[in-house]
Amino acid sequence: MKGRLFRQEALWAYLFITPFLGGLGVFYIYAFIDNFYTGFTNRKFFGQGNFIGFANYARLMSDGLFSISLLNTLKYVIICVPAVIILSIIIATLLNTGLKASGLYRTMLFIPAVTMPAAIALVWRWILNYEFGLVNAGLKALGSAPVAWLSDPRFSIFSVSLVLVWAAISTHMVIFLAGLQNIPTVFYEAAKIDGAGTFSRFFRITLPLLSPTIFFCLTMETIGVFQIFDLIYLMIPRGSSGMPAARSIIWLFYDEAFYKSNKGYASAITIVLFLIILLVTVFQMLGRRRWVYEE
Repeated sequence: MKGRLFRQEALWAYLFITPFLGGLGVFYIYAFIDNFYTGFTNRKFFGQGNFIGFANYARLMSDGLFSISLLNTLKYVIICVPAVIILSIIIATLLNTGLKASGLYRTMLFIPAVTMPAAIALVWRWILNYEFGLVNAGLKALGSAPVAWLSDPRFSIFSVSLVLVWAAISTHMVIFLAGLQNIPTVFYEAAKIDGAGTFSRFFRITLPLLSPTIFFCLTMETIGVFQIFDLIYLMIPRGSSGMPAARSIIWLFYDEAFYKSNKGYASAITIVLFLIILLVTVFQMLGRRRWVYEE
């Protein structure tokens, strides 16, 4: 009787997860395998294309656009990831100290997390507009010359990075806040008795005990920034003079696949990006033992 009941429960369990497994198999596993194969073909917008071996990858090695896009993507990672993690920890720590109206602050700071990236990009595109933007209006009021934040190659990547950091802080802030509230207060009470100051408690208690959460956010944010596309696409027009300095690998993939119809070459770009993210993630996992505190 128990065996029959167990089989019935297992059958219903598999039936319930079948739609999820089907979607996972079609839209992830099959799509990845098909994309991997397409990277070895000269496939255009229509048709399957012919198998050309490693020709697409050889082309990548000599493609100046790919080199620039890869360098820009690394700049995004170097600029945005530390900024998001550090600012999120600082804001979460301040909210965890019991500020007045902290609930209101949490709600206001969490708004970007529930806002569509398209809306964020379009609002910031208006704020940073050369002629009508609020930022340049403020500069004019102060007697300074306006700045082409999105079309000047000197500023375009930093403008997009600013928006990315602003949009990403809210999610990680909530995660860090949850991590802070899980730290037992007995550690802080003992440290106060021993005469430890605020900064000493932060660096010797808070950060070590928060390190697993920091590692999680660091890994996820790194993967996310490597795939930045929507903010660039919506904030900077394709033909803008600021695009070469802000173009990412995913933007280059989109341009090759949907504008130039070089789907084989575009697939090769995504496979290279996948390998780069995999390598960085493995490096992060190997370095985890050196600084992540394990209870």
